Amino acid sequence: MPKPNFAYLLLKEHPYGREMLEQLISEDFIPKIIITEDSAIADEEREKFLKRIEGNRIAERIEIQLEKLSQKGIDVEHVEVPIHNSEEVMPHIRELDLDIIVFGGTRIIRGEILDYPKYGVVNSHPGLLPECRGSASPAWSVYHDIPIGSSTHFCDNGVDTGQLLLRREVPVKRGMKYEDLCYETLVLAGILMKEALISYEQGRWDEMKRPQGDSSHPTFRNAPEEILQVVYQKLEEETYAHYVD
Repeated sequence: MPKPNFAYLLLKEHPYGREMLEQLISEDFIPKIIITEDSAIADEEREKFLKRIEGNRIAERIEIQLEKLSQKGIDVEHVEVPIHNSEEVMPHIRELDLDIIVFGGTRIIRGEILDYPKYGVVNSHPGLLPECRGSASPAWSVYHDIPIGSSTHFCDNGVDTGQLLLRREVPVKRGMKYEDLCYETLVLAGILMKEALISYEQGRWDEMKRPQGDSSHPTFRNAPEEILQVVYQKLEEETYAHYVD
C-alpha cells in the first residue's frame, strides 16, 4: 500500500507530539495537515510533560521541523485551533481524502473526528494497554507494580480502550529515575507510531489489530503528590517489581 494520507493533531508544542512527528518524518511519513490546539489546557499539559521528562532531550519545535521540510520542497499546512473538537477541526480536514488521523498528544477527543478517516484514528499511549489506561502511566505503573511501556491503538469513544496495534515494554534498570521512565515511554510511543505506519504501508493492520481485553485497574487520573512520593521512594529504594537487572 502507499503511505497513508493523514492529519496530525497535537497540543501546542507538546514534547510528546514533537517527538512523534520527528519519528514519523524520519521514515518519510509526512502529514497532509498539522492541527495544533492552542489553549490553556495545551499550555498546562505541555508544562506538565516538560517537568516529567526534565533533564532529557526534547525534539525540535514543530515549526523548526516544518521549516526543514520546506527547505526540501515539502510544505505542510499547519493551523491552530482553540480546541480539538469536531466544530473546529472538521472544516480543515473535510475536503481532504484522509486514510487515518494520528493523535500526537491531545486531550480526549470524541465525535465526528473519530469517524471521518477511512481506516480510523490512531494514538500512542505512554503506558501498557489495557493494564494502564488514562494519565500519568509511568507513575501509576510503578505505584501498582505494572510493567512499564507504550501502546499504539485505535481510538474509540472510551479512554484508551480501542483495538491494539502494538505494545512494548520499556526495560527498566535499577537507578532509573521517574523522569527517565517518562522520557523512555514518550520516545517509545513515537517509535511505535512510526512502526504502526510502516505496518500500514505493508498492508498488515488487519492481521495486527486485536481487542485489548479488560484491565484489573481503573482508568487513572493525574497522579497526585502523595502518589508521586511513593513512586520516587520505590525507585530510590529499587523496590519496583519489574527491573530487568
